[in-house]
Parts: sequence; C-alpha cells; structure tokens
Amino acid sequence: TMLQGEDSDHIRASLTSNWNKGGTMKDLHSDFYESLPLWRDFTLLSDPAQFASVPDDWVVGVADIVDSTTQIAQGQYKTVNMVGAAVISAMINALENKPFPYVFGGDGAGFAVPPSAADIAAGALATLRRWAEEEFEMPLRAALVPVAELRKAGKDLRVARYAPSTGVDYAMFSGGGLAWAEAQMKSGHYSVDPAAPSAQPNLTGLSCRWSNSPAQHGQIVSVVVQPTAQATERDFADLAQSVVTMAAELDRSGHPVPEKGPPMTWPPPDVGLDAHVSRAGGNLFAQKLKLLGQNLLIALLFMTGKRLGQFEPGHYRRMVSQNADYRKFDDGLKMTLDCDTATLDRLQRMLDEARGRGKIRYGLHVQDEAMMTCFVPSAMRDDHVHFVDGASGGYAKAAEAMRV
Repeated sequence: TMLQGEDSDHIRASLTSNWNKGGTMKDLHSDFYESLPLWRDFTLLSDPAQFASVPDDWVVGVADIVDSTTQIAQGQYKTVNMVGAAVISAMINALENKPFPYVFGGDGAGFAVPPSAADIAAGALATLRRWAEEEFEMPLRAALVPVAELRKAGKDLRVARYAPSTGVDYAMFSGGGLAWAEAQMKSGHYSVDPAAPSAQPNLTGLSCRWSNSPAQHGQIVSVVVQPTAQATERDFADLAQSVVTMAAELDRSGHPVPEKGPPMTWPPPDVGLDAHVSRAGGNLFAQKLKLLGQNLLIALLFMTGKRLGQFEPGHYRRMVSQNADYRKFDDGLKMTLDCDTATLDRLQRMLDEARGRGKIRYGLHVQDEAMMTCFVPSAMRDDHVHFVDGASGGYAKAAEAMRV
C-alpha cells in the first residue's frame, strides 16, 4: 500500500529533514523525487503504473568494476561489493544527504540527479575511479548520461520509491534506460575520466562490520531477471508479479537477514577492508587499530544489550534487518532470498518457462550465506542503509549466468 497519514508523515520527516536546512546546496534538488509516493507493499511495484518518468533534463550516473568476474574468482566479492556501494556512499555525502534515486547492483551502482547536481556527480565519479584503482587496484568504469539521450534511443527512465521501514526508502527503476546507460558505459560512451592522483572520495558512514548471515531455510539465492526485446511491459509485469508473489510465500518473504539483525563477531571479519575505505589517505595500520577498538566497544554493547546514551542496541539491530535492501526493481527484478529447495525448484521452472517463450533472460546463483554492506549516517537515527547480496558472487554471478 501507499503510505498515508501519520505513517507517511513520519517517514517523510525522517527521509527529507535535511532539505530545509539551508546551506550552499539549498536549491540543488527539484521536488520530483521527493514528491513521489512511498510504497510499503513491494508486490505493487511490479505494476508499471506506480512508476513516474524522470525529468528530461536530469542525468543518469552509472559505475561498475571492470572484469568483476576475475575479482570474484579470486575471493574478492566483499571488496567488489564495497567499491560498488562506495558509489552510492560518495554521492549521498556529496549531495549532503538530500534524497535522490539510486540502486545498488553488487559490482556497481546507478543513480539519477537533477542538472544542478551534474557537476557534483561528475566530480564524485571521477574521484571514485581514481580511489578504486589506487586503494584496491580495481578499475572502475563510470559514465554520466543525459536522460534526454536515452529517450532519443527509445528507452525510458521511470522511478518509484519503496519504503521497507519507517527509516529508509529505496528507488526502483524501470523503462530500460538504466540498462541502456550501463551498456553505453561499457562501450566507452559518456565516460567520466578519473580524477588526479591521490583524490579521496568522502565515504563517511560506509562500513561492513557485520558477519555474514547463514541461510536458515536452505540456501541464499541471488536472482536477476530482465525482460527481452520481445516482452511487452505487461508481459514482464505479470511475470514479476508471479515471481514476487512466490517469494512472498517464503518465511518473512525470503528475507535473508535475521529479524534481530545479522551476526556480529570480534574482531570483525573485514576490518582490513573497512580500514582501506575509511582511512582517507591516512595510515592503514593505525586506522585498523582504531577500528578494532571501536568495534570492540560496539560488540560489547550488542552482546550485553546495554544502552549508551541514545543508542539502543536491540532497536538498532532490528532496524538493520527492516532497512535491508534485499529485493529491487532495476530495469528488471533482483532479489537475494533465503529459499528452501522446493520453492527454488518452482521458481526455476517458472523462469525457465518464461525464458522458453522468449520473454525474459535470467540468472541464478546459489550460496550458503548473505552479506551486507552498510551506509550509516548516524547510529542514533533509523535512516541507516543496508545493501544485501549473496556472499559468494551474488548478483554479479547471477548476471554472469544470465549471459551464458
């Protein structure tokens, strides 16, 4: 359902409170995205009527890691995820937490911004390209594509807002425009060049201190489904509705993160990765020691459940699960599900049948655990963002399988 009354007001207040604080970016954003309705029922988003066309004068930003397949084969998928999420983190910080539509794709990300933010987006992407190469030796592609250009190519860019909780909402994309922009980027068009050496993005709030969440009902299934050129919008909407409805029959709709939050251990499994992300050009060893100390305090708070000032560990863990971004429309359908064998078999049969009719392309990747990459502006608020993916290849491996 669409949010109304007090529920809607509460979410809008938490998500858009920064808009009226003034400052140099006061007039940056048109009210297009901010004015869209917030949907709480994910199944309704298979209906194209819930999406609104992004204005012609906006620009689309896309970025992904070159040859992420090799990085995954070398066991680097957590780093791949972190670099992909860094695109979103850098943009959120560059836009000073003002709402804009974005989507996390595993080994990359996409977003849209108004024309007044195009230069900011270009600067953030340029800096990220340099940083990813220098910090992780991971070449990052990036492009900025005018929405008007993708419409000239016969594509569209439409967006909706899905609010899984009262703390956050996520953008859903349709119309084929985002996929077209990604294809243009991979062909070398609309490219954003890397910034000067040693450029550092603002990645404040980006972290990965949680341990992976093991499957509770069978296996963690990452699924990517995209319409073919032969599929009408209604064809794909009907198929997506069937897939989402089937997933909704799973326990907690297949949510792969435990209701009370993911596991936490000390030392955290990826403290070295966190140190790379947060050191901002500083000493890596010193940053790692600092994070070990911080995470020890955090782990003790979560183990004891004791409050620290305004921070209530039990509430925070529940919000982590509620805020988790484990299913999305991204010019197609992407989900990471905790799925039993019988439902997985039914899902594959449904997708095989649709593929046999020439209506979709799809890929699945099955693994034992889900992982999470987080953006936390403040642990005292409920607007922390958590991107979920399969822990051993996830969306990137599913997309690779789709191409075979």
